[in-house]
Amino acid sequence: MFEPYAARTHEKMKEVLMSPDAPGPAIHYYMIRGGSKKRNITVWESGTVGGEYIKTYGHYHVGKLDETYWVIQGEGIALLQKLVEDNGKSVPDRVEEFKAIRVSAGGGSAYGGKAVSSIYMPAGYGHLVVNTGNTWLVTADDSPVEGAGDSASMPGHADYELVKQMRGFAYYVVERDGKPMLVPNKLYKEIREADFGGLSVLKK
Repeated sequence: MFEPYAARTHEKMKEVLMSPDAPGPAIHYYMIRGGSKKRNITVWESGTVGGEYIKTYGHYHVGKLDETYWVIQGEGIALLQKLVEDNGKSVPDRVEEFKAIRVSAGGGSAYGGKAVSSIYMPAGYGHLVVNTGNTWLVTADDSPVEGAGDSASMPGHADYELVKQMRGFAYYVVERDGKPMLVPNKLYKEIREADFGGLSVLKK
């Protein structure tokens, strides 16, 4: 029997946090999986953990799978990254392309600049979404998670291990003076191309 509800706990999220020993909420975000027909709903807590905004764990898709996210409430930042490939295998600590994209339900941003209300995640790109607002961040997506053989918490189409190995993506989104900024994840050895979406980058 497929259980559509899952929650990502603080204990699990420690694997990918900038400051894993910092206190945080018991649950960072909630997922209701409906698959390609009903779509999936994700709800983020607001706030920070050790200065880092609440985020999803992040994952890469298995196979040639793309998806679209629609922002229903709140605002945040989507991080996308494509890893360098060597003989057809992804190199965990080298990034071919990194992007930070502001997202919001209304297309505006409390921090200035433009935001988009939907975001396309191309095949081959890892992605995570960060809640930078003061309210719940809520999205719908069309990722194909459904059926008794799949998991609402760790769906079969998603690869989390490469993210876990690097303790997150190439940059962390942190709060500084009330605004989101990026801090490099020093476990990554190379970022070949980066679009920071107007965000400042801090040295940790």
